[in-house]
Amino acid sequence: MRVFVTGGCAALDHYPISAGNHAAEAGARRFAETGGAATILRFGVFYGPHAAHSEQIVDLARRHIGFVPGRVDTYISSIHVADAADAVVAALNAPGGTYNIVDDEPVTKHDYASACADAVGVRSWLGVPGRLGLVFGDRMTSLTRSLRVSNKRFRDAADWRPRYPSVREGYRAMVRGD
Repeated sequence: MRVFVTGGCAALDHYPISAGNHAAEAGARRFAETGGAATILRFGVFYGPHAAHSEQIVDLARRHIGFVPGRVDTYISSIHVADAADAVVAALNAPGGTYNIVDDEPVTKHDYASACADAVGVRSWLGVPGRLGLVFGDRMTSLTRSLRVSNKRFRDAADWRPRYPSVREGYRAMVRGD
């Protein structure tokens, strides 16, 4: 028997929004200790069609507003929703373990906002909330922290490759309706 747990990219961080992830991962580890196969998938920030926040970020980009949660030079590790779905299927044949499910290329928050603007054919004039997002503390930690995460371990274990290596390709496909 195998149990799957999915959650955020860096479950090692302890902040209020990640409490459920920690509990789920602890349950999966207990299951593995009793002889079961446990697979933990830690996803990056989801983006893509029909993800409400992605649609809102694209709408902001059309208005020349770049979504920059925190400092512009920090990193964000994302995953397109279609690639996340493919990863779940690929995990069915991977050995048990803990895997990061992210794009091939983490980007800075500045590059993330630029990728959205490029996808809609405009240039960002303003980045929001920027450093102001840091004042919200734990409530926005999952977005304002810097994460430069690799998917290499899962790529090797599951013979999986994201079809969108970064938000540059992923947001362009979303805007085109691919």
